[in-house]
Amino acid sequence: MLDANLSLWKASAAAQLNLLTLKAQVQADVAIVGAGYSGLSCALHLAEKGLKVVVLEANTVGFGGSGRNVGLVNAGLWMPPDEVEHLLGEQAASLLYHALAQAPDLVFSLIDKYQIACEATRNGTLHAAVGSAGIKQLESRFIQLAKRGAPVQLLNEDQAQSRIGSRHFSGALFDPRAGTIQPLSFALGLAQAALSQGAEIYEHSQVTEIKADKGRWRLQSATGASVHADKVVMATNAYPEQVFPELKQSFVPIQYSQFASQPLSESMLQKILPNKEGLWDTCTVMSSLRLDQAGRLIFGGMGGSGLNTRLLQWADKRINQLFEGLPKLDWQYAWTGKIAFSGDHLPHCHQLEQGIYSLIGYSGRGIGPGTVMGKELALHLMKPTHKMPLAITELDKVSMREIKRSFYEVGAHIHHLGQIIR
Repeated sequence: MLDANLSLWKASAAAQLNLLTLKAQVQADVAIVGAGYSGLSCALHLAEKGLKVVVLEANTVGFGGSGRNVGLVNAGLWMPPDEVEHLLGEQAASLLYHALAQAPDLVFSLIDKYQIACEATRNGTLHAAVGSAGIKQLESRFIQLAKRGAPVQLLNEDQAQSRIGSRHFSGALFDPRAGTIQPLSFALGLAQAALSQGAEIYEHSQVTEIKADKGRWRLQSATGASVHADKVVMATNAYPEQVFPELKQSFVPIQYSQFASQPLSESMLQKILPNKEGLWDTCTVMSSLRLDQAGRLIFGGMGGSGLNTRLLQWADKRINQLFEGLPKLDWQYAWTGKIAFSGDHLPHCHQLEQGIYSLIGYSGRGIGPGTVMGKELALHLMKPTHKMPLAITELDKVSMREIKRSFYEVGAHIHHLGQIIR
């Protein structure tokens, strides 16, 4: 029986840190809640400049989305750049676009600098078109990205099918800036890098209260210990702590499920994604494909509040449709994670109180933007005149949050069921 709680990333992570729990009163310049990409990047860039940084993690490093995602290091945002410009205006959108266009450079440079063992493969990614609607979507994206200087390539049907190894895609947008990583190993590597620069990271140290205390902030841990800090960063994204419960209202939580097979045969590896690009498709209920360095096929899709027989049937059916001649896969790992979809599908930096900030709402594009925004907030904390790629705003609640969450979940359920019975 497949263990629905066994993540490939956890099973294959290069290192487990087993960090201490907070058990004393600690002083810090900056306290960070959450040991994912944003929090760890912020901690690392602050510690590199000599600031005293303490990170408190309720579970273990990378427990949330940072250890559960697909592992695609993409440039830019999920939303097309013209739509971002419509929302933010030309100047603000340009600033954000160019910062996140360089996100893979930052991720892979940190991997190189700190020798992070995370299966880093920078062979690009493929946004694969499904049907004529998918082609139109990619043609529009290609024009928008090319206009902004992105080195993307629009592949025709034959080119895409050859690169993917499937005749069920009608084209693809190739981005050579991007790549894939073992996402949990990258989070663990960021943590080790931050520790090497003097940061302190405590696991199993859930924050239960944040209160003003003599001009500073006191973060009370469930362990009974506390941290006193001048500034605080809430970097919990889709896994918020019980403090600042209003953070939950600023995004719609969307489930994403993934399955990983046994390593494929050498003959199949020569056909399926032979260049090891990561892939996601243009469907409204998006799915993704990639290989790890051991040759396992990793398939995922939106939806699935719990891994069940229906999702396994959908995975089997979809893989059978995509790759003719591929023997039935033995799914050896299965896991789920939550995506924080903001109301406008853009990431946000909020000021919750004077000196307390949050980074949230990556909408399924967390590795690059999370790493960038962590660094950018660190620069702002050290020098308030530093202009961040995103304006710092007040917290804004998503209207009809539960209705939207149910809509996505039910829509994914209907989509999967439709593919099974087709």
